[in-house]
Amino acid sequence: MSKLKGKVIGFGLTGSHCTYHEVFPIMQELVDLGATVIPVLSYTVQNTDTRFGDAVDHLKKIEEITGEKPILTIPDAEPLGPKRPLDCMVIAPLTGNSTSKFANALTDSPVLMAAKATLRNENPVVLAVSTNDALGLNGVNVMRLMATKNIYFVPLGQDHPFKKPNSLVADMKLIPETIEAALEGKQRQPVLIERYPN
Repeated sequence: MSKLKGKVIGFGLTGSHCTYHEVFPIMQELVDLGATVIPVLSYTVQNTDTRFGDAVDHLKKIEEITGEKPILTIPDAEPLGPKRPLDCMVIAPLTGNSTSKFANALTDSPVLMAAKATLRNENPVVLAVSTNDALGLNGVNVMRLMATKNIYFVPLGQDHPFKKPNSLVADMKLIPETIEAALEGKQRQPVLIERYPN
């Protein structure tokens, strides 16, 4: 039996639009494993159309996968602390912008409020980073989050060290394993992995 069966998992998405095609199948996998998945969307996800798809289509697909109405506002995310606690909160993808805000206690989106509410309950928050500056200015924020209690990272690596030397992206396929470990208070290892195709 899956360790995730019966678990309530928040699934936050921020604006790394090129990563959604990797994230949606994982969302479906969590549902198939028997978890209740509560989607939480940043304002960028809700409102931005890109070459990777239109916002309205992303919202429709997320609702189809999870069978849940996405949480779209900060007031709607706040009850995930006291009234509707999550067993675990995942943010995938987590942009550099949201990484910086989260590491510095800024709560200006539904996703960050949901993460804050989960930490308030001392439950795990799992981060799947996708940012071009994780080894640049945002490095200090990534390390601050890695050193924070109840925060766990989906294993990540350089996706293109020559064209984008400061970029780190999580291996989204490892999200379920990372959640399972986090629910036991453990970091899935190794954290740093080879992502660049040799």
